[in-house]
Amino acid sequence: MTTQEVADKLVSLCREGKHQEAYGLYADNALSIEMAGVPNEKTQGIDNILKGFEQWASSIEEMHGGSVGDPVVADNHFVVPMTSDVTFKGMGRCKMEELCVYQVENGKITQAQFFYDPSAMGG
Repeated sequence: MTTQEVADKLVSLCREGKHQEAYGLYADNALSIEMAGVPNEKTQGIDNILKGFEQWASSIEEMHGGSVGDPVVADNHFVVPMTSDVTFKGMGRCKMEELCVYQVENGKITQAQFFYDPSAMGG
């Protein structure tokens, strides 16, 4: 798949709430990078990335809404703006905006980096 095709597929799956399927677009050795100082700041390998996603998902008490913007593609990278409005167990409600930057090689996402204000999560 081209970078545009990967971007379009990721956005489509995320908009449908099919996050597990979206991780099928990742390479086995993909790297996920969160903001400095947050738990799991760097996670290597799709199995570890999936475990991190499952931990995050299990910490959600209620999902109030969110959005997935249109991807902007440049060469082998693309960026997608996303928002979320969730209540975390024991932490309260959190509204976040983030930019998700992806790198694609050989039709797979090899790196995902997320830019947001960690204080929005109560940090």
